[in-house]
Amino acid sequence: MPAPMEGLERLEAVRIQEKFPGAVVEVKSFRDNLFVCVKKDSLREIALFLRDDRDFEYKLFSDCTCVDYSKWEHERDLPERFEVVYNLFSLKYYSRIFLKVGVNDGEKVPSLIPVYEGANNSDREVWDLFGVVFDGHPSLKRFLLPEDWVGHPLRKEVPLGGEDVDFAQGFRGPAVEDISMPHAGESFEGKTGSEDVAGR
Repeated sequence: MPAPMEGLERLEAVRIQEKFPGAVVEVKSFRDNLFVCVKKDSLREIALFLRDDRDFEYKLFSDCTCVDYSKWEHERDLPERFEVVYNLFSLKYYSRIFLKVGVNDGEKVPSLIPVYEGANNSDREVWDLFGVVFDGHPSLKRFLLPEDWVGHPLRKEVPLGGEDVDFAQGFRGPAVEDISMPHAGESFEGKTGSEDVAGR
């Protein structure tokens, strides 16, 4: 069953704008996916509405991710440095909606754990890698990185590589390119793969 429409617009976008006047910054559609940019203060209420409304039933929290736009010089949906993107799935229509909120350094985003318990690990991952703080999260701590890691590696100010790495045991390790080896399928010296590496 396709997602419901009202004229040329997805019904979800129309209803959100009616129920939460002033909360929607922008609505976009791309490849049958709906992107709704909302103010972060209304995020939790909008997610709760989408989950519980019998016309939509967005009961599955698929994912939450983040993008650092601090070095991006092109058109953007939101003016803040970070965009936190929530991927919700309707069990009624098998359709997706993406809620997007903007946040700057030092600001907090409301955690969606009160609405979707599945937001727990996604919140921790985004905080771990980007440093975005989720207000109301019960245990915001390292998720993918060691507990003594300093900083958040997916921020744009973090170098891409080439520098030695500080390990928790107190020693510095070599940069990735110092120890990288070619592998099967990788082009080097005018060839793709090699007998030494690929066993061909």
